[in-house]
Amino acid sequence: ARIKIALGWDGELIFTSGASEAIALGLRGFDSVASAVEHDVVLSAVGLEGRLPVDAAGLVDLPLIAAKRRHAIQHVNNETGVIQPMATLGSAIKDSAGLLFADCSQSAGKLPLPDADLIAISAHKLGGPPGIGALLVRDLALLQPTGGQEKGYRRGTENLPAVVGFAAALEAGFDWVVEAGQLRALLDAGVEAEGGEVVAKDSPRLATIASYRMPGVSASSQLIGFDLAGISVSAGSACSSGTLKASHVLGAMGWSDQAASEVVRVSFGPETSEADVDRFVDCWRTIQRRASGKAA
Repeated sequence: ARIKIALGWDGELIFTSGASEAIALGLRGFDSVASAVEHDVVLSAVGLEGRLPVDAAGLVDLPLIAAKRRHAIQHVNNETGVIQPMATLGSAIKDSAGLLFADCSQSAGKLPLPDADLIAISAHKLGGPPGIGALLVRDLALLQPTGGQEKGYRRGTENLPAVVGFAAALEAGFDWVVEAGQLRALLDAGVEAEGGEVVAKDSPRLATIASYRMPGVSASSQLIGFDLAGISVSAGSACSSGTLKASHVLGAMGWSDQAASEVVRVSFGPETSEADVDRFVDCWRTIQRRASGKAA
């Protein structure tokens, strides 16, 4: 009840081990499509034929909404921070007799939940413990029962300590996101002043996520430079940062493999400060100058 109250949700709630399991519960066995910039677990569930294109801004192409299908759409992209127009998309999906499955892993707590039929959330993305998440459902008839716990829709003992931590994290609030927006604006300006490129600069973006391209310098080289300076960034999504594979998100937005390979992802948290932003820009400048053969 505490989690539902904190989220303003009046439907059903099923605890899971995280957003990935929540997504699997909501999509497995159903005729589903998804935007081409979704998390890998979503794309795996819908297959290659079930992907909806996005434009250069990372937004779902509205005319391609499919009739009578379950649409999986991220509220906020986990690499670029781009916010999808969920109200507009939800209305179009409803008109097509479809259902909206919103992946709110990045947005829950930070933005109001969209008016969706199913919603996936993850505790550790909002300051809670890892290993706990939830699937929010308007009507349990939208799911296939599997037996076991959670009203017969999920097998496995509830992780009660993690559930309590989940609730506490939500109740702590997210007032700091406003300041994060100001800090990200400073970082955007600092990166651009050094010749960098802000990914999806003109798109609506959540304050806590940003991606930047350093032209001519590979993301792997950037990761080493930032790491040596004690700054943690990633290439692509945070959960696949160790692979250094080409970002399917940037590819779907029309970026070449070469350009996408020069992009790093940055996160902002409640303890991020203006000094952190200044230090990042200084490090960016140093990495760029070393790569070009100039003195740091």
